[in-house]
Amino acid sequence: MTSAAMEKGTLIVGGGVVGLAVGWMLARRGEPVTLLEKGKTGREASWAAAGMLAPATEVAYQEDLNLMLGLESMRLYPEFVAELQQASGMDVDYRTEGALEVSFCADDTARLRHILGYQQEKNLPVRSLSVTDALEMEPTLSGFLSAAAFCGMDHQVDPRLLTTALKKAYLLAGGVLREDCEVTRFVLEAGRPPAVMAGEERISAKRVLLAAGAWSGSLAGLPDKLRPPVRPVKGQMLSFQMGAIPSLTHFLRVVRVPEIYMVPKSDGRLIVGATVEEMGFDRRLTGGGIYELLKGAWESVPQVYDLPLLETWTGFRPGSRDNAPILGQTAFPGLFVATGHHRNGILTTPATAVHMASLMLEGRPPDILKPFSPDRF
Repeated sequence: MTSAAMEKGTLIVGGGVVGLAVGWMLARRGEPVTLLEKGKTGREASWAAAGMLAPATEVAYQEDLNLMLGLESMRLYPEFVAELQQASGMDVDYRTEGALEVSFCADDTARLRHILGYQQEKNLPVRSLSVTDALEMEPTLSGFLSAAAFCGMDHQVDPRLLTTALKKAYLLAGGVLREDCEVTRFVLEAGRPPAVMAGEERISAKRVLLAAGAWSGSLAGLPDKLRPPVRPVKGQMLSFQMGAIPSLTHFLRVVRVPEIYMVPKSDGRLIVGATVEEMGFDRRLTGGGIYELLKGAWESVPQVYDLPLLETWTGFRPGSRDNAPILGQTAFPGLFVATGHHRNGILTTPATAVHMASLMLEGRPPDILKPFSPDRF
């Protein structure tokens, strides 16, 4: 591919769920799109995620903008999934059983009740449950359960299936994909379209979208004023095979304890995550990290003690300076950014894709994107 061949289209740097979803939205609207991925699509933070869609139970103090974007994305999710499954011919395991927030000691119970009050203050559909009702919903929970709350709004999806489906839909819509194509630097010259270097090849386009997740802030060639302030936030995770104990096949809902979450998948996996560590790009698993996950899972669901351990892994969430996504056009004409989604990348994929595609093609930022503009830094 030559630079001239791309100068009328869109180039996307980064092949996680965000880059793929924006690319799919653009391609299905007839835009020529090429996506460059340094490895294989979706094999970083997207592959490592648990797939919780949790604007209510993940709500955090003083993060009202993240809540707003999360609720908008939840509104879009059913239609987004339906269209994606039709376009790709794949099921992405979109599940709507809701989520339980639980505690097993006095301190955690006080914390849960405090959070519940904040959720209700924000008019989120979270309600307190009796211990009896919670155990009826999830009988495998420990008998030491002391408090619980339920949120029917919080759903889940399988992020690995989602990523695979997005890749298929993007290609079927006419998008061009170049895997194992690492962008080494940006080339931004006044009066010329934005461009990147992939090895010795210069590739330019009318529009370039930087969607490289935790790596978005470390690519060469970006002036400091355009460089998104994104850092890697490490998470360690593991999964069990539930079917080894028949009673655990009835573990249906996401269960959240103060320090961990457990996410059952339709293929029989139980995903347990995740640590939050400021360790740079250190992929190593640690004894302490895995111990905390195992301890939290066993204290919540004692039967996991006998379950086969399937997989352990790490991932790097893209965290911004204020823990909110960075979405919009930069000060350089034609250069856009979609990164910094931190712990909510899977959740906010539909909203990011729909509204970033509109911005890139129509030139006017939708109101919902304005608070996330790169120029806020």
